[in-house]
Amino acid sequence: MPQPQGYETALALSRFGLGSNTDGVAAITGDVRDRLKAEIEAGAPKPDHPDLQATPDLLVAVYKYEADKKAEREMMKAQPAPPSADAPMQPAMQAQPPAMKPGADLDNPIRPAVLAEVDARFNGTMKAPQIGFNERMVMFWTNHFAISQKKNQQVAAISGAYEREAIRPYVFGRFYDMVLAVETHPAMLIYLDNFQSIGPDSPGAKAGGKGLNENLAREILELHTMGVGSGYTQTDVTNFAKVITGWGINRNPNKGAPGTFFFNARTHEPGPQTVVGKTYAQGGMDQGKAILKDLCRHPATARHIATKLARHFVADDPPPALVKRLSEVFLTSDGDLAEVSRALIDAPESWSPKQVKIRSPLEYVAATLRATGATLKPQAIMTALNAMGQPWWQPPGPNGFPDTVAAWASPESLATRMDFANSLATTADRSVDPRAFADGRLGPLLDDHTRQAIARAESQAQGLGLAFLSPEFIRR
Repeated sequence: MPQPQGYETALALSRFGLGSNTDGVAAITGDVRDRLKAEIEAGAPKPDHPDLQATPDLLVAVYKYEADKKAEREMMKAQPAPPSADAPMQPAMQAQPPAMKPGADLDNPIRPAVLAEVDARFNGTMKAPQIGFNERMVMFWTNHFAISQKKNQQVAAISGAYEREAIRPYVFGRFYDMVLAVETHPAMLIYLDNFQSIGPDSPGAKAGGKGLNENLAREILELHTMGVGSGYTQTDVTNFAKVITGWGINRNPNKGAPGTFFFNARTHEPGPQTVVGKTYAQGGMDQGKAILKDLCRHPATARHIATKLARHFVADDPPPALVKRLSEVFLTSDGDLAEVSRALIDAPESWSPKQVKIRSPLEYVAATLRATGATLKPQAIMTALNAMGQPWWQPPGPNGFPDTVAAWASPESLATRMDFANSLATTADRSVDPRAFADGRLGPLLDDHTRQAIARAESQAQGLGLAFLSPEFIRR
C-alpha cells in the first residue's frame, strides 16, 4: 500500500537521524535521500564550547591533579597522631600545622571537562543537523570503539576528546584511518592497558616490568575488525599483542609533548610475527600499522561492520541481502565509509515502513531536545541518561551498549523515559499545542490512535507527555 506524502521524510528523520527539530517534518523539502547524502558531504558536526581541550592538555592537567592528591595523602600520613589526654602539652612554637582537608585547594579537571563535552553535544552537535545522520554515525562508531569513563580519572577526562579526535573526523573517511586513530589514541591505550604492555624479549623487559598485555589486541580482532568466530586464534591474539607493544603515551617532556602517543622501541617486541595467516617482518611501528591495514581489508571485517550497521539502522535481524551489499561496497571501496553510508541510504531494505527499532536512551534524549528546542544543563542530561540505563560514555564493557530492541524495551526502561518525558512536558512553553506539536514533529508517522489520545489529554503537559511516549516517537 502506498504511503502518504512525506512519509519517507518522516521515516528518515526517525530511522537515520535524531528526529525532527522545531521546524517540523514539513521543513525538509526535496528528495530526502539527497538530504541524507548531503550530511555525508558535510561531515560530522564539530563540537564547540569554550572549555573543550585537547587530549594532551587534559592529560597533563590530570597528571598534575593525581600527583597533588598523592602528595596530599603522603602529607596526611606523615602528620603525627594527636596527643592523648595525659600527654604533656607541646610548646606553642612546636605546634604542627593544621591538617589539610581532603581535596582542598586542588583543581579537579575531570568534572568541568565532562560537562563541557556533554553541553557541546546535546546543546550543539545533536541539534545542528537538519536530519542528524552524520551525528548518528558518530554515535554508532563511538559505541563500536567503546571506552568507559569508569576505567580511571585519565580516561574520564579525555573520553570526549577521544570522540572528537579519533572518531568524529573519520566517520565518512577510510575505515583504516579511523582504526589507526582509535588504536593509537591515549584513551584506548589506557582503557585496554596497552600503554603498560611490554614485549617479553624487548630491552625493556630485561629491566623488569608488568609483561605482555593482550587486551587491546584481542578487542581489535574480536570487536573492532574481524568479529567473534571469524577464524582468528589465541595465537593470533598473542602475536598481535607482541606487535603492538611499545604503543603507549609519552610522559617525558624530553621525548616530546606529554600526553601524546609515543612509540617506545625499548618495550617493543622485536622480530617477525604471524597474525591471521600472514607473517609480518620486524618494522617497529610500521609492523603494527601493516597488520591493522590488512585487518581492515579482511572479508570478515567487511561482514562484521556491515552486520552492525544494518542492525543499528534497520533491524535486530539484519536482512542478509543488505548485509551482503554493504559488505561488498566496504571491500570494493577499500573501506570508504562514505560509500558504505550511501549504499545504506540507497538500499530498499533500509526503507521498510514499519518502525521496528527502539531509540536508545541517548537517541531518545537527543530527539526530545531537538523536538522541543529545550536546553538542559549537562548534569541534568547525565542524570537522565543514568536513570535510563545508558550512562554517558560508560558502557558495560569494550563491546559497547547493546543495539537491540530487547535492551531498551523493558518496562523499567520505558518507565524511566516516562519520568523524563513528563518532566520536560511540564516545563514546556504554555503556547505549545500538543496536537500541533505531534503532527509537526512526527508527520505521517503519527497514527490515528496516538492523535486521538493526545487530543483527549486533560492538560498540555499530559498531551506533550503522550507525544513523547508514543510508539511513533520511541520507535525508529
